[in-house]
Amino acid sequence: MGCVPAELAQRSRNGQCDAELQRAAGLFNPQLTQMLQNLNRKIGRNVFIAANTELMHNDFISNPGAYGFVTSKVACCGQGPYNGLGLCTQLSNLCPNRDQYAFWDPFHPSEKANKIIVQQILTGTTEYMTPMNLSTILAMDSKV
Repeated sequence: MGCVPAELAQRSRNGQCDAELQRAAGLFNPQLTQMLQNLNRKIGRNVFIAANTELMHNDFISNPGAYGFVTSKVACCGQGPYNGLGLCTQLSNLCPNRDQYAFWDPFHPSEKANKIIVQQILTGTTEYMTPMNLSTILAMDSKV
């Protein structure tokens, strides 16, 4: 949350993520995971899965080059600092290759970043998915 171009444009003076928003996201994910684990225990089987999308985002934000991005700070389409102000319109700055940007607009991951996130949801380890990834739970359901 604190690393999207919109927050960098509005809250950052030096390109650093907003610590308060990052802290809020860091508090939310463990609580969500715990809540879903408790629901699974009450039901008696793993019905709900939690995706740690914060960690997924942080991976490509902290090391964009490892995922083929040239930047994780500047949106492909937008205005102002980091292309983080306003909506993506005809008047916006537009990057030449959206696959090189982690963010499409001031708030939303690019198509390539979303594919990375979906791949983690489908096949990611328990570092990203609790108690298991979506492919595993779907395979289990197909046997029932």
